[in-house]
Amino acid sequence: MTEKVDVLLLRLDPELPPPSYAHPGDAGADLVTAVDVVLPPGERAVVPTGIAIALPDGYAAFIHPRSGLGAKLGVTLVNAPGTVDAGYRGEIKVTLLNTDIRETVRLRRGDRVAQMVVQRVGHAVFHEVEALPGSARGAAGFGSTGGLSAAGAASEHNSEEGA
Repeated sequence: MTEKVDVLLLRLDPELPPPSYAHPGDAGADLVTAVDVVLPPGERAVVPTGIAIALPDGYAAFIHPRSGLGAKLGVTLVNAPGTVDAGYRGEIKVTLLNTDIRETVRLRRGDRVAQMVVQRVGHAVFHEVEALPGSARGAAGFGSTGGLSAAGAASEHNSEEGA
């Protein structure tokens, strides 16, 4: 069963709907824009959502892009995921980015523009050491586990040689 977390919600714009889950079991609650937004190609805008929240200590809210906006319109969030700390009491705003290189995107007040995932978070206690213990991965990063098929890797390698 999903853990329930009590979150205090202040609707700064009572005409807008509160965050809600579209389907049972969804991780993210939809957030809407409080204003009409016009995003020309490659442009970004900070968009108010009309809500403020108070999270319990030990929790944070993470603001994620909506996959449908990305797939259909090329709209994403600049700092995805955005972090709302438990102590923040201001309006939640999202920084939308139109990644489409040709089409202007128009969003209407009340359109769903992001989703908020509330999660339990821990506080790290940092211990400075002279060296870190070994691991199977070590310091390998940025593509060290592959990701391209053998054919894709070969064609990428060949195009680099031909350049």
